[in-house]
Amino acid sequence: MQKTEPSNTNPTLKEQKDHGTFSFPCGLYETYDDKNWNGVKHHWHDELEILYFMEGEFELVINMNIYTITDECFYFVNSGELHSILAKTSVKESAVVFHPRILNFDSYDIAQSRILQPMMKGELYFPRCIKPEHPVFSRLKQEYLEIVNAFYQNGFAPINEYQMVTNDLASQLFIRAGLLKILAFLEQYQLLSVKEHTDDDYRVEIIKNSLAYIHQHYGEKFYVHTLAQNAGLNEQYFCRFFKKYIGKTPVAYINEYRIGRAITLLQDTQRPVMDICLDCGFHNLGNFLKEFRKKTGMTPLQYRKSFSQTHKSK
Repeated sequence: MQKTEPSNTNPTLKEQKDHGTFSFPCGLYETYDDKNWNGVKHHWHDELEILYFMEGEFELVINMNIYTITDECFYFVNSGELHSILAKTSVKESAVVFHPRILNFDSYDIAQSRILQPMMKGELYFPRCIKPEHPVFSRLKQEYLEIVNAFYQNGFAPINEYQMVTNDLASQLFIRAGLLKILAFLEQYQLLSVKEHTDDDYRVEIIKNSLAYIHQHYGEKFYVHTLAQNAGLNEQYFCRFFKKYIGKTPVAYINEYRIGRAITLLQDTQRPVMDICLDCGFHNLGNFLKEFRKKTGMTPLQYRKSFSQTHKSK
């Protein structure tokens, strides 16, 4: 495999989504027995993420590794790591996503130099998983639940169906303190580690660059051989490589992403279906309708009508 240089500096490669607010980049995501929540697709971000799996069965993918989760546990996602979650049953799951800059100190003390600065630079990593049998688990759980509770105090602000933020100063201080205590417990049990570069880093960058290209050019006409060429691989190998790590072929992923964008436009605008079809990269209406029905079980107009009626009744 031809190696490509990592390109983490390109902001377009990252998830285009705000976690928390500009002044306090920390958000809480929760789902409880929501049968409509299937998980989250492959993405990555600069922020760190603490995942608390409470009940249900999940498939968590981080970079090149797949984790099957059936019991209560914590997982950690470090900055820039490609990850996805698939919910296989009705689940209870929670996540706190935060930028490490909210923990910085003005004074350059030992915590700043040995933990916070290396974490900001992506040189110090969280452990991957903490399970109940580990002696630190109960302490992490207590602090995590205190952080969750702080989001609900003094007028939390739901951003959408799943994300919550808080603009309350006291709540932000409690959240910051809780995150620092979690870092302290991890340091106490020597669970923070220095980042080691492996061949998987290059494989992850190939996938991230390929997904970024699709997300940027989904409205244009392009072919799989373009993705393969950008990755420095032959097309046949690239297709096998992509399917192995994403779980579907490049063509299936491209169509699914385009339909997802079309769904958003149907929800948010009254634009004609044909315009949406063309803007989302489908140059054949019949193919667009077929892929849309495969994803939703409806035609675009039926979907728009159903979505409108559902939200009017709320």
